[in-house]
Amino acid sequence: MIETIRRKVSQARSSGGISNANAREKHAKGEGMKLLSIAVPSYNAQDYLDRCMESLLPGGDDVEILIVDDGSKDRTAEIADAYARKYPNIVKAIHKPNGGHGDAVTTGLYNATGLYFKVVDSDDKLAPKAYQEVLAFLKKTVDEGNDLDMLISNFIYDKQSVPEEKRKVIDYHKMLPVGRFFTWDEIGKFQVGHYLLMHAVIYRTEMLREMKLVLPKHTFYVDNIYVYEPLPHVKTLYYLDVNLYLYYIGRNDQSVNTEVMKKRIDQQDRVNRIMFDYCDLEKVENEKVRGYMYDYLQIMCTVTSAYYALINTKEAVEKQKELWNYMKVRNLPMWKKLRFSLQGVVLNLPGAVGRFIIRKGYFAAQKLFGFN
Repeated sequence: MIETIRRKVSQARSSGGISNANAREKHAKGEGMKLLSIAVPSYNAQDYLDRCMESLLPGGDDVEILIVDDGSKDRTAEIADAYARKYPNIVKAIHKPNGGHGDAVTTGLYNATGLYFKVVDSDDKLAPKAYQEVLAFLKKTVDEGNDLDMLISNFIYDKQSVPEEKRKVIDYHKMLPVGRFFTWDEIGKFQVGHYLLMHAVIYRTEMLREMKLVLPKHTFYVDNIYVYEPLPHVKTLYYLDVNLYLYYIGRNDQSVNTEVMKKRIDQQDRVNRIMFDYCDLEKVENEKVRGYMYDYLQIMCTVTSAYYALINTKEAVEKQKELWNYMKVRNLPMWKKLRFSLQGVVLNLPGAVGRFIIRKGYFAAQKLFGFN
């Protein structure tokens, strides 16, 4: 199905059918172009989907909500169809065989008709006031004919065991210009713990299609790929300082739960390698983009290595060595920058003492930044 949609997109592009200007004109005339497409990847989400949808529906006719039922075995498909019947101009239910979170996002992207594209996981939600501010900004951007590849906003670690007023907000005040369009050259150094995650970004839909973004099937943690791979294609950015996304954490069965991540370390390792192999960073022309992508890769190496240290078995020690050796063989210059940075040196400290230091560092970061 995705390949068929891609061919249609390619045909439309070659005839000028979905250029930026044409898309804006169609939206202004109300000719089927939505302002924002929101993909909701949903697998066995019957207990959370209503909560998510009730936060998205106030977007009204400017929004297209694509509930992607990823082969669920519970009532998710039934709930999705009910919303599609009740709100036919806003909600579309897409049913597909199980392919994992990334495949559901990809399916949403290649079915989207909106000028901009966002992913909201089925157990998360958007804050009402911030949601309306984002939509108002996107309308203004389209009406004024401004180019925008990535819109950035804040997100909240919506941890249920923590009082609402104490939940961690991830913002970008110290790194990004506020209240104006900007380019990579104007971006400051990202703080540790304040990197761009899927929850923080809205992309221009056609940019993602033009770069042929496809996330791997049956793989967890692909949200990192979703943020990482488009970066060299992003030219114009805007930071809207609102707390838009409520990232629900704290369930024992979540993919980001520490014990779950230890069991799925092979998935984290795979994503780490996919990101490393995506492109030769030494050939990325913009210095700021190249530097940020190195920082992002370093975070991935840190997380993967930390979980191998948490597992702390002989097999895990060998797997960590294999990962770093894989990167060394594939691209020596990139490996050197990662391996001999401060983080790279710490992550490769030898023996039980080295793994102890890594574990202590992980738990300190967890407490400081409020993830998991």
